[in-house]
Amino acid sequence: MRNIIICVLAWGSHFTLNAQSVRSIVGAGKAINPYHYTVVKKGDFSKASVGSAHPLASMVGVAMMRKGGNAFDAAIATQLALAVVYPGAGNLGGGGFLLGRKANGELIGIDYREAAPEKAHRDMYLDKNGNAQLNLSQAGHLASGIPGTVAGLFATLPYAKLSFKELVQPAIDLAEKGFAITEREASSLNSTRESFIKNSTRPSALVKEGKWKAGDTLVQKELAATLKRMQKEGSRGFYEGETARLVVEEMQRGNGIISLDDLKNYTAKLRNPLEFEYRGYQVISFAPPSSGGILIAQMLKMIEKYPVGSYGFQTARSVQLMIEAERRAYADRAEFMGDPDFYKVPVKTLISDAYIEQRMSDYTPEKAGSSSTVRAGQIKESEETTHLSVMDEAGNMVAVTTTLNNGYGSRTVVGGAGFLLNNEMDDFSVKPGVPNMYGALGGEANAIVPGKRMLSSMTPTLLLKKNKPYVVVGTPGGTTIPTSVYQAIVNLVDFNMNADDAINKPKFHHQWLPDEVMVEADFDGETKKQLQSMGYKVTNRGGIGRTEIIRVLNNGKKETVADKRGDDSVAGFMP
Repeated sequence: MRNIIICVLAWGSHFTLNAQSVRSIVGAGKAINPYHYTVVKKGDFSKASVGSAHPLASMVGVAMMRKGGNAFDAAIATQLALAVVYPGAGNLGGGGFLLGRKANGELIGIDYREAAPEKAHRDMYLDKNGNAQLNLSQAGHLASGIPGTVAGLFATLPYAKLSFKELVQPAIDLAEKGFAITEREASSLNSTRESFIKNSTRPSALVKEGKWKAGDTLVQKELAATLKRMQKEGSRGFYEGETARLVVEEMQRGNGIISLDDLKNYTAKLRNPLEFEYRGYQVISFAPPSSGGILIAQMLKMIEKYPVGSYGFQTARSVQLMIEAERRAYADRAEFMGDPDFYKVPVKTLISDAYIEQRMSDYTPEKAGSSSTVRAGQIKESEETTHLSVMDEAGNMVAVTTTLNNGYGSRTVVGGAGFLLNNEMDDFSVKPGVPNMYGALGGEANAIVPGKRMLSSMTPTLLLKKNKPYVVVGTPGGTTIPTSVYQAIVNLVDFNMNADDAINKPKFHHQWLPDEVMVEADFDGETKKQLQSMGYKVTNRGGIGRTEIIRVLNNGKKETVADKRGDDSVAGFMP
């Protein structure tokens, strides 16, 4: 008999709504109490496991596998649940990337990144004097690209075993019956209240008269109705009919430009994943329009000839080398990366050994480089995101990163439909030389064009060891996503860490411009001083990333860890 493991650590946090009667999630395969659940940060599971940004979503994903589904079923159900229980980044109105490897070795890359509406144009966020109006690209109706998430879910369905009707039912129940919110969620909703009111044209379930507090029930009837239309009508239940009408009416009330044709014509696309090797491990990540795969390939290749492990974890020597690799890779991101359907991204050149050698030719140990002299190489030719990692008993591996871009996206809730829209238009180059909300620069390769998909930092990644499943990893964090995944891989491979330490040790980040090293509060103080003495500007910032990782141990168990930086949680089952 198989049992779902949902509460295995004594130090997990409980969230309870005692006043409510217990009502289970219908269709989950086993009762899941949405009013009393536990944050579980790590566990070793012999059969299957999920790590995601919310305990209920992880439990729903595992329940689908226990019911007979595979990792792809779990990925679909977990995403749908996150759209309900984690409105800051889980979504129907955003987009993302799915990277999968079937047990037979087949690789799958599904691109459901948002796209620019037909009425979009390259200067749409410039005033009459040519100045960028970033307030328009970052909040409100005009900031939204055409949503891709629902198309991505249905593009994943052929690889799953269960019906969409079964996979969406837990999300419907969570939306319709409600769930108890955590203290972190209450604080987040309260801090965004005025922005919801400003950027939405109809009342929203996310806004209440008083303040939210831990244990309150969040009920989302309109979102449940949208999910039911999808359950009955498939993807047409979102991109056509009633839901599409509600989206366009919301656009018209707020001077947005997404049309019925934009929605009807949107499709998810299959992309060939990016593959390379690092110290004998096979690394698989996402290709453009994600910049993430190229960036981690460049950064890992730039440091591969150096004995990083012998330098010591987060010593000034190892960090300085890794920073300079980050600087050079992000300079290339600003120049060469965009939607490959509109711009020829020189992928093979960017990750070639000869090019990597050229990029590191001016590297000087023990001295800070300068972003004023490190430019993009010569070639002849997002922070509120969410990630989930899944692995099943058969050996299927799935990594999904999905987003609204900023926390709660454009802050626009579709009236009558109950879901938030993204603010992904800000991920285009609004104007060359003008940074987006994450400080990232871009150029012609990422200019706004109707139908084009904006450049992304999302980096769902898989590692194989001797051609067998080894690691599923990814994280949210805007432009810090690739550096977080890069550091997790280095921690595992070079510093021989377990999965817990690999993702929870302090992180650092450099993205070319601004020319500074950002570090978490618990970053080693002595290393920080040494970096400053080398000439680096080092600044403190909040948490970097919220990584979810699964690693196969020598005994075959799946070491599954959720990041310490949020309410992220794992679930799994054993015989």
